[in-house]
Amino acid sequence: MRIAVVIPALNEEERIASAVALALATGFGIEVLVVDGGSQDSTCERAREAGAQVIACEPGRARQLQAGVLATDTPVILFLHADTRLPENAADAIREALEDESVVGGAFGFAFAEPGIALRIVEWGVRVRLRWARLPYGDQGLFVRRTALDAAGGVPQVALMEDLDLVQNLKRQGRLALLADPATTSARRYQADGIVFSVLRNFLAVTARALGVNRARIATWYQR
Repeated sequence: MRIAVVIPALNEEERIASAVALALATGFGIEVLVVDGGSQDSTCERAREAGAQVIACEPGRARQLQAGVLATDTPVILFLHADTRLPENAADAIREALEDESVVGGAFGFAFAEPGIALRIVEWGVRVRLRWARLPYGDQGLFVRRTALDAAGGVPQVALMEDLDLVQNLKRQGRLALLADPATTSARRYQADGIVFSVLRNFLAVTARALGVNRARIATWYQR
């Protein structure tokens, strides 16, 4: 079962090579596509040197993810953030989960790479969300069968939180597998903006989405 790893990137020269190398190391049959949204640094060069196919695209994560989907014909696609690292057994875990034909996709657990009590509390909150809402986010390494993704209409082309829309669309196609092993992600954005502020901002954005607020308006506010 071939798997394509699609990594949207923008000015990620410090992280992209290790992201590509570690993804390629997870198992036989993996191909990595880095979809660059117009980086002004050496992201593209470093991605190629690490073994990835690089695709140029207009900026916007949803746009970049869909461009990656269209550039490969693999039956399974894994969406990965440039600052997220997969567990060593990722490819085998995905293949094992998809042996169940009712499973259309899934995600790994969640952990921060950095230490700190506040970050452990955020991780606990994610575990609660996964247990009760079964709603993984994009920084958990979302994987999906191509057939289910096509049936769901591809990656939702929205300005923000395309991962939540995608997960909800996939749930209509079948069951999601939530794997125990965590994908480890950087806490750089939480630390840059403050952990409490970041958690509150995320909560408000998700709430606004649930209330039907225009997604472009949420993105404008969120990205300030």
